[in-house]
Amino acid sequence: MAGETVITTIGNLVDDVALRFTPNGAAVAKFRVASTPRKFNRDANAWEDDKDGSLFLTCSVWRQQAEHAAESLSKGMRVIVQGRLKQRSYEDGQGVKRTVYEIDVEEVGPSLLRATAAVTKAAGGQGQRPEVRAAARSQGAVSADDPWASGVPGTGRPASGGWGQSGPGYSDEVPF
Repeated sequence: MAGETVITTIGNLVDDVALRFTPNGAAVAKFRVASTPRKFNRDANAWEDDKDGSLFLTCSVWRQQAEHAAESLSKGMRVIVQGRLKQRSYEDGQGVKRTVYEIDVEEVGPSLLRATAAVTKAAGGQGQRPEVRAAARSQGAVSADDPWASGVPGTGRPASGGWGQSGPGYSDEVPF
């Protein structure tokens, strides 16, 4: 939208993701990301964190993605966050005016710079709580034509086919 400040930041989670539900059942997750620039110290011939330049941003993510973030991310993980930057002012308990900057998250995921991740497709429909999705899985409520339903157990990958593999409907053509 026009007039919105879209921001992408990379940093480490300061705390575990806090998942809560609104009275009408919508999931909302909050977490803080610390982004610290690094500088090269020529005297020490090494990269160092810029202690004065740390940026701490509170992030909010909603609905099914909030549940996924709470299930997938934990304190200390390096993440990539993209969303709309918001400014909010308030008065603290001592009467001092404060201003904070927050991100309404559109996308969040782990950084693969120094880590690996195994991605699995979430079972169930949008907006279902984890216990509802687990019940749907245990009752076999996964569509038979879902290519992920009969995949390699524990990997989140289809049993066969996919980019770079042969078979009906697949080619070695790069998909982008």
